[in-house]
Amino acid sequence: MAIRDLKKELTPIQYHVSQENGTEPPFRNEFWDHHEPGLYVDIVSGEALFRSEDKFDSGCGWPSFTRPADPALIIEKTDRSHGMSRTEVRSSVSHLGHVFPDGPAPTGLRYCINSASLRFVPEADLEKEGYGRYALRKRP
Repeated sequence: MAIRDLKKELTPIQYHVSQENGTEPPFRNEFWDHHEPGLYVDIVSGEALFRSEDKFDSGCGWPSFTRPADPALIIEKTDRSHGMSRTEVRSSVSHLGHVFPDGPAPTGLRYCINSASLRFVPEADLEKEGYGRYALRKRP
């Protein structure tokens, strides 16, 4: 398998956020106010991360979700940067954002995720892109 040159594949902000643990500006990112039905996947690996039906407007300026599409694909790590302690959220290969215990029901969680770490797959394309098992349906 060839070594991927992510600096050539990703935009500078995508690389900075996903590979260097960066943060994009609030309210000036691709998905903070995005409402189309579908699935958000990792920009590097393509792992299924968050479903649009779990997205909510938290007012923070980044896309926010109540839960991951598949919890087994999410890695949580303690982040003590910037003089605080919080929980970083990662995929197998990318920094995604942070999770906070101030979200709405049913989980009470707010996964605050950088758009630059995500690629969106519209609902109509889920099957053809291999994400059919994530077809949208309301969960309890």
